[in-house]
Amino acid sequence: NFVPWFWYGSVCAILGEKGLGLYCQIKIRTNNLTTSDSSNDPITFNTNLKGYPDRPGWLRYIQRTSHSDGVLYGSPTAEHVGKPTIIEITAYNKRTFETARHNLVINIMSTEEFPLPYQAEFFIKNINVEEMLASEVLGDFLGAVKNVWQPERLNAINITSALDRGGRVPLPINDLKEGVYVMVGADVQFSSCLREVETPQNQLRCSQEMEPVISCDKKFRAQFHIDWCKISLVDITKVVPVHSNRPDLGTGVLPDIGEYNPPSESLKSRDYFADFLITLAVPSAVALVLFIILGYSLCCRREGVEKRNMQTPDIQLVHHSSIQKSTKELRSMSKNREISWPLSTLPVFHPVSGEVVPPIHPDNYETTSMPLMQTQTNLQSQIQIPQQQSSGK
Repeated sequence: NFVPWFWYGSVCAILGEKGLGLYCQIKIRTNNLTTSDSSNDPITFNTNLKGYPDRPGWLRYIQRTSHSDGVLYGSPTAEHVGKPTIIEITAYNKRTFETARHNLVINIMSTEEFPLPYQAEFFIKNINVEEMLASEVLGDFLGAVKNVWQPERLNAINITSALDRGGRVPLPINDLKEGVYVMVGADVQFSSCLREVETPQNQLRCSQEMEPVISCDKKFRAQFHIDWCKISLVDITKVVPVHSNRPDLGTGVLPDIGEYNPPSESLKSRDYFADFLITLAVPSAVALVLFIILGYSLCCRREGVEKRNMQTPDIQLVHHSSIQKSTKELRSMSKNREISWPLSTLPVFHPVSGEVVPPIHPDNYETTSMPLMQTQTNLQSQIQIPQQQSSGK
């Protein structure tokens, strides 16, 4: 029971650049790409030029969430006039994994009967591009511009997101918007209110990052916050066309310079012995010489003990020898020292039984590794411990 169908709503406006092309935005929606279980399934759209992986360069597409409508919008130029554009639209249901495909044919026609030579581009800070593409919002903006400009004919020429102009993605706080550029065209000269942006005072304020003083700003402020420092006024009747001298591309065929003669198959033999000597033998010989010099300096020129003793005065050798002998004698004497143990190591009486508690160290304890205060033996033979007497005596 899967019968998908697409709904399109389009809003088109006449392009004012030499009266050619059109501005158009197409809203895409599927009313039957859901099953009977749920009518709010998340649906995404993929759009591409038929037979190609992407859309045409002049056509843009946006869909904020999978529950919102997709919008195709853009402004073709004169070179696209008369060429039908077939857009392949594929819808994908993220819940049921169902897909549907439909072809949208866009016919671009010329509009030479509506020239709009005066064009003004506004930057609106508090609206995103998909909000401006809504017919009622775009109509309100064109009405506000018409009230200020007072033209006979006024149409939207181009709508571009600020992100496509290098703007930053706003932080998700305080309901910040990306902003949108809207270009409109008219058939009369710019009004005095729009010309106020070009005054030296307002140009100075813009250079100091201050808001310029525009008398007609209050007519937009209720719904649209316009950055007047980014407004652009263009009179295409005064624009001097720039013709670049492009080189002649030619036919794309190389000139005839004869047949190609490959090199002969019988190549002459080449002697690589000289190359071997230069690349391997010479560096190896230099390294060997350096190694011999270094080895001779380190191994063959050592002074040795005998040469050192011969160059040392006799009196110095005698002093050194006497110091060595004295050190050895002191070390041997330190093993046979006989002084009393510290009081903390003497045997003590048990407070109840009267028995003698042995000292911390036994008599045969090796004392050579002990400090000088704890290096004595035979303490029991040297110190007489008084015995406990009876109560009668």
